[in-house]
Amino acid sequence: MIGRKKEIDELNNLYNSKKSELVAIYGRRRIGKTYLVDETFKGKITFRHAGLSPVEENKKGMLKAQLEHFYYSLMLQGMKKSKKPENWLEAFYMLEKFLDEIDDGSRQLIFLDELPWLDTPRSGFMTAFEGFWNTWGCHRDNLMVVVCGSANSWILDKLINNHGGLYNRVTYEIKLAPFTLNECERFYQDKNVKLSRYDIVQSYMILGGIPYYMGYFQSGKSLAQNIDNLFFSKQGKLKDEYDRLFASIFSNPELMKKIVGLLYTRNAGYTRSEIVEKIGVNDGGTLSQSLNALISSDFVIKYIPFGKGKKEHYKLVDPFCMFYLHFIEKQNKIDENFWQHNVSSQNVVSWRGFAYENVCFNHVSQIKKTLGISGVVTTQSAWSKRSDDIEGTQIDLLIVRNDNVINMCEIKYYGDEFVVSKEYYHKLLHRLEILSEEISPKITIHNTLITTFGLVYNEYSGVFSNIITLEDLFAE
Repeated sequence: MIGRKKEIDELNNLYNSKKSELVAIYGRRRIGKTYLVDETFKGKITFRHAGLSPVEENKKGMLKAQLEHFYYSLMLQGMKKSKKPENWLEAFYMLEKFLDEIDDGSRQLIFLDELPWLDTPRSGFMTAFEGFWNTWGCHRDNLMVVVCGSANSWILDKLINNHGGLYNRVTYEIKLAPFTLNECERFYQDKNVKLSRYDIVQSYMILGGIPYYMGYFQSGKSLAQNIDNLFFSKQGKLKDEYDRLFASIFSNPELMKKIVGLLYTRNAGYTRSEIVEKIGVNDGGTLSQSLNALISSDFVIKYIPFGKGKKEHYKLVDPFCMFYLHFIEKQNKIDENFWQHNVSSQNVVSWRGFAYENVCFNHVSQIKKTLGISGVVTTQSAWSKRSDDIEGTQIDLLIVRNDNVINMCEIKYYGDEFVVSKEYYHKLLHRLEILSEEISPKITIHNTLITTFGLVYNEYSGVFSNIITLEDLFAE
């Protein structure tokens, strides 16, 4: 398995513990949660069940369908035939009886996949699950229950941060993150997909390091051919994934798409009051829940831009959503070879620029490692300043450190080494001057270039104190 070494070790330690364990694994759809459990516990799962997807036109019969599906899972895995459960209390009682009957003292591993899907409206599922664990499960030293879900906010609200009967009952939680560039490279190598690091970064800009999406890449095809096959061909595997993604993990997908669509339009993001104004939503609990759900699902981050006091901004950081909204959403008729035909177009070139900034935001730990500041506490943000009497400025990434240094980062995605021209040199000095006016004289600013293949050294290149390249971003 590529990556996930830490998670595999953690799960094996939990399996070998001599006490009951309730483990919650969560992360974005298609991140590899089920695959992680299957590969780690191959041949060790006592009972497994996966909830039925709620993406149905008619949801009225979902409770009955979920209960029947659970009953059939019990039958398939060895339970004797009995009356079908009419509610979740009966269903979990059947599971308890079944586990009792086959208990030989060895570890019993229960895997409940897509747990949030089982919690249909007014189903009583959480009450029954709470009873199952508190009355029976937590008292059995040989029981390990692993639950998974793509609806991160549900897992956090209903399980991990539960203030009712399941308060503090989850014994361990694992949040799966997308692959880093290093893991992407190893994944493609394992699949015999030959891509340069330059192209691997572009694949990350599009697929966001999501293993399931990357698994569709075909060996022997170029990056452009693979992207056309996935998104722009008539049978493209990811053509409709955007809508499926929102429908499968959010109870209010249309509002979520509205918020994401707005955040996409400004790289620095929007304040809460701006979101309320621009999409016409009430500034209340529903908006709070929606924003928190987007944050917990790693679509959005909340941050305070440097020098803006305490005004929080919400910024879209999910590469897949950004790619879809930029190239697919508003196109009525799409060329089946769009990416191959437009690979050097101005539209694609400009998109690579801001998409690379997002790659860097998602690889700050690798940037810090290259700078030799892994142990230094930092905050990251974009920064801009407008002014009537002088030219305004915008900085791609500021790394504000607690050692009285700020790395002012310029991010450039180039197909060759970057050249600092005289004009660009003076532009950087101007930015340095404006930023200096905003900070304490005790703080030092380090001009930092994050680019692809490095820097051509000339009379102006000394303006940068640090150079970070693709090789650095691919560090573990």
